[in-house]
Amino acid sequence: MSTIPTLWPETDFGVSGPFPRAPLSHPLDRRWLHYAFLSRQGEQAVIANLSVLGASRGAVSGEPGAACEDEVGARTGPEPQRMAILLVHEEGRGWSSSQFNAEQPSAPWSAFRLPRPRPPGSPGAQDGFRVAGRGDGPVVDLRLRRTSRPCTSQCAPFGDGEHLRWQSEPGILATGTLRWSRAETGGDDTERHTDLIGYHERVRGRWSWPALGGWVFGFVNDTGGDPTGPPPSAVVFTLIQPARSGRPVDAANGSVMLWRDGRPVRHFPRRSLRITVQDTLARDRVVLVPPLAGMLGTAPAAAVPRRLLITARMGEDRLVMDFHARTAGRIANPSETSLNPFSVHETLGECEVDARVSGRRTSFSALGIVEFAGGASGE
Repeated sequence: MSTIPTLWPETDFGVSGPFPRAPLSHPLDRRWLHYAFLSRQGEQAVIANLSVLGASRGAVSGEPGAACEDEVGARTGPEPQRMAILLVHEEGRGWSSSQFNAEQPSAPWSAFRLPRPRPPGSPGAQDGFRVAGRGDGPVVDLRLRRTSRPCTSQCAPFGDGEHLRWQSEPGILATGTLRWSRAETGGDDTERHTDLIGYHERVRGRWSWPALGGWVFGFVNDTGGDPTGPPPSAVVFTLIQPARSGRPVDAANGSVMLWRDGRPVRHFPRRSLRITVQDTLARDRVVLVPPLAGMLGTAPAAAVPRRLLITARMGEDRLVMDFHARTAGRIANPSETSLNPFSVHETLGECEVDARVSGRRTSFSALGIVEFAGGASGE
């Protein structure tokens, strides 16, 4: 009798990903790949967002990433709309951003893609990740490596049949180089080595920005462990804030999740959360990007909270996350169905986490990234 091996070192089972092989059948169908990293000492931050939007008419195929040459040559009908933006921040230097047309890989690295990225020395492809502002914009050239497992996929319904689905994974390691915009450094195009730890997310769904309303999202990795392995602890939280009239009463529109040594160990649902903000971040600490946004009469956005306190409790388990903002890059994202842009404030700051889950206490302080987003509805 033959035996079937239980381990296939050269094979991955499942959808090749990072998204299902289904067309974008509506003009507001969207797919995103999001990347956010911080250096362990906190002096550098890198944020990249790669997206694709359905065509104005007809169904089209497309994933985030640059269109392949053979794909471009063969296509004669409607095309998806691709966008990519890169932000870098350095202590003492501030924010630098590309436009929404940054150069991007044709098949961007993703922990949700098969074959899965593997540690150095293991079988399987080792993909780099390079995103570059056109002209003299910022450039990052990184090698990414996953150390953790993702959370379960979550979905928030709202509006008239609209929804947003997301899946998160902290503990992504990145090493490589970054280069600032030459215009912002007086012509200096020196590449700087960087060693980062961060977060990766895939997002898909169908929504208009006014119906979505807004969100508050963030993550923090404990940087006190082995720099080559998973963080000892990590926290990711999400709160989707659609208009009350367009949201089912029992919609699962938020959560707080705790990882230990690369494995998710607790999921606190929205009903278990209490969220408080205090004070506002000084306006001169908020920088508007991309560069052209300041020339287009972009209206001011709502103030950014200086402090965010999240308390999660379920049974005997609890978690407290206390975030203090110090600077923010405001991405003025164009809205297809309203005059007001959808602003995403990429906010950097110190974060303290204290939790007790399954009788075990977790406590650490580290730099984190929080997104405060909204504004397209004009409210």
